[in-house]
Amino acid sequence: MEYIVKGLVVLVVLYILVLEMFRWTQPRTLKVFGMTPEFAESTKAFAANQGLYNGFLAAGLFWGLLHDNSDFGFQIQAFFLSCVLLAAIYGGLTVKKSILIVQGIPALLALCALMLVNA
Repeated sequence: MEYIVKGLVVLVVLYILVLEMFRWTQPRTLKVFGMTPEFAESTKAFAANQGLYNGFLAAGLFWGLLHDNSDFGFQIQAFFLSCVLLAAIYGGLTVKKSILIVQGIPALLALCALMLVNA
């Protein structure tokens, strides 16, 4: 169960990476983020930069999941899941409330599962 929830977080941040880096001006992405085509076009480079950061979060989570030292892997996972959760809280408060649900709830569940398994 723990790996399923963590995997969900990885998939969410990778999905956001794809939307922000490669599909920013596409109709579905415009709808997801509530943007006009003009705004999306003018913020394309900015969005790609944000997407790259989501890629770093996913890479960090993979690193923690695959690390051969379980204590260090736990610390890596706790750090990156906390980063995802904090980003979701900030995004939910400043951009769109649904960010808190889509990104924050899976991160919180994964962080709780991590803590329970390693208690």
